Amino acid sequence: MASVSIQSVRKRFGAVEILHGVDISIADGSFTVLVGPSGCGKSTLLRMIAGLEQISGGEIRIGDKVVNDMPPKERDIAMVFQNYALYPHMTVRDNMAFSLMLAKTERAQVDEKVNRAAGILGLRELLERFPRQLSGGQRQRVAMGRAIVRDPQVFLFDEPLSNLDAKLRVAMRSEIKELHQRLATTSIYVTHDQIEAMTMGDQIVVMKDGRIEQTGSPLELYDRPVNTFVAGFIGSPAMNFLPGTLRVEGGAAKVELADGTRVDAPLHAGGGRPGQAVIYGTRPEHLRLVDASNGGIATEVVVVEPTGAETFVACRHRGTELAVVFHDRHDFRPGSTIHLQPDLGRAHLFDAGSGQRLAA
Repeated sequence: MASVSIQSVRKRFGAVEILHGVDISIADGSFTVLVGPSGCGKSTLLRMIAGLEQISGGEIRIGDKVVNDMPPKERDIAMVFQNYALYPHMTVRDNMAFSLMLAKTERAQVDEKVNRAAGILGLRELLERFPRQLSGGQRQRVAMGRAIVRDPQVFLFDEPLSNLDAKLRVAMRSEIKELHQRLATTSIYVTHDQIEAMTMGDQIVVMKDGRIEQTGSPLELYDRPVNTFVAGFIGSPAMNFLPGTLRVEGGAAKVELADGTRVDAPLHAGGGRPGQAVIYGTRPEHLRLVDASNGGIATEVVVVEPTGAETFVACRHRGTELAVVFHDRHDFRPGSTIHLQPDLGRAHLFDAGSGQRLAA
């Protein structure tokens, strides 16, 4: 196992710069997720760590070695791809053993490592089958088994679950996390799915346009997003954003919304000035229903989606869409008006121009 250090790393394709000086510290034995929309540079960065892409600037270290100019086979990494990359003419056993056989490992040691990995992944009964005889989830486990037998310092996962159906993705998510807990090998995982990022990672790196927006634990990013991009990207359903103006009333900070409604500013907000254009952020699960006489934000009900455990309500406030998640069951009628009160301890305030969070 080894730590991974990424310092001021840049990547250019011709005159186009894809990565703009990325810095990430990945602790030995940790599980780090690179997450962001398509085209943000996360897969390119992973391929640079693997040695499949040249580095245009900066430094990558695996353990105590600078690997910028080191070929992939010498980096002691194993990569799991989204398309499995299995050899169709080889059995599961031979696919898993292939890298060891190339390295001229003794047959007894190869068998021992393959059988151990097959036991961990529940593949022992499938060792003599060919990839075409396996389900998508089984193929992905074989791809992971091929990585495990190499006993690498670092596992690299490039969107390994994107070809699976929704139910299988959830199951495989748990399998990969359990595998990491068992092996404790440093892992770097790329995905555009923030649910995967939240449920799997010890550390999440949120990327946008080749830059890092925020790095932290899943709950740090959820509770204290540094800007509107992270706030809107992390969390499902996404955070609600209401444009408004910061006011001071009786010494207390309030946000005046488009219709003149004044809402108390979040408890942890600060640094703003009266008259400043702001964005009031609140997560769907942090809004509660109040009586009209108690104020709140008047919203029109658009769609009601009961799921049993929760009720999802799509609303609209003066042209701004709002999502609300109630843990109680409600039978609202589309077109009716309900009043919502944000949880001030969990709400957020952002500068409308820069998108940066205003925090005390």
